[in-house]
Amino acid sequence: MTLVPLTRPARLRPGARVAVVSPSGPVPADRMEAGLDILRGWDLEPVEMPHSREVHPELDYLAGTDEARARDLQTAWCDPSVDAVICARGGYGAHRMVDLVDWAAMRAAGPKVFVGYSDITVLHEAFAGRVGLATLQGPMVGTDTFLKDPDTQESLRATLFEPESVRTLGLPGARGLVPGRARGITYGGCVSLLAADLGTPHARSSARGGLLVIEDTTEDPYSIDRILTQLLRAGALDGIVGVACGSWAGCGPYEQVRAVLADRLGPLGVPVVEELGFGHGPTTLTVPLGVPAVLDAPADGGPATLTTEVPALV
Repeated sequence: MTLVPLTRPARLRPGARVAVVSPSGPVPADRMEAGLDILRGWDLEPVEMPHSREVHPELDYLAGTDEARARDLQTAWCDPSVDAVICARGGYGAHRMVDLVDWAAMRAAGPKVFVGYSDITVLHEAFAGRVGLATLQGPMVGTDTFLKDPDTQESLRATLFEPESVRTLGLPGARGLVPGRARGITYGGCVSLLAADLGTPHARSSARGGLLVIEDTTEDPYSIDRILTQLLRAGALDGIVGVACGSWAGCGPYEQVRAVLADRLGPLGVPVVEELGFGHGPTTLTVPLGVPAVLDAPADGGPATLTTEVPALV
């Protein structure tokens, strides 16, 4: 299966209602309040879903029960007054609730903006495969990076309101690990979550023509090796045209991580960009998923970029 561009939702306007959900882990109240205040400062109307601050009674790494988390997401999405759904944080739990969502009802509700990263990768894949919707891998309202880093905030704000102004992505340190230039459809997220999706009923059968966007956190270099090897052995990377790597926060000395990326991805013979500036690092750029884009990794060592051919939102 060759990847094709997905349906892009509408950009936000001042006064738009934004539902905040916690599909994975719980969020401390002070972080949630601070994140909601930032959204209000953008002239958005945040709407907290009922279980967004809940903690599972026995498994405290989950934000409430699987059924409650799935219900919050579905209710928010199917509410015609809601223009966007932004996740509060990642953690763990999306795999447990993704199949409890009525994806036919989600598809029937029509396109809207969906934002998140990390564990939310599971839901990005579900929106792509089951709804045919382009989504935003971007910062979440209860995370430190969103609360403290102005560049992270501005990347999301501009993408939501003025998406044509942020079509080219890449922090100054982004460079080509494997030089080249490629055009494809963006997809991906947290690489360990992509590997965890393999073999599940609705996992991608292939990603031919895809520009893979990957990052992760607190995975040792050997673990990143294992994850990439699993994806390679499963054929999940067959036919991809390029790879954009983000942050690898807490993944050991970056020189070792870099060696693993070169060893596992280099033989694919496609351009590979490192340190583009998204994911769990100190700055989290918002990356559109499901849109045509060009990955440019100059051979002369100049700044590498990912440029979408269309704005993330219409």
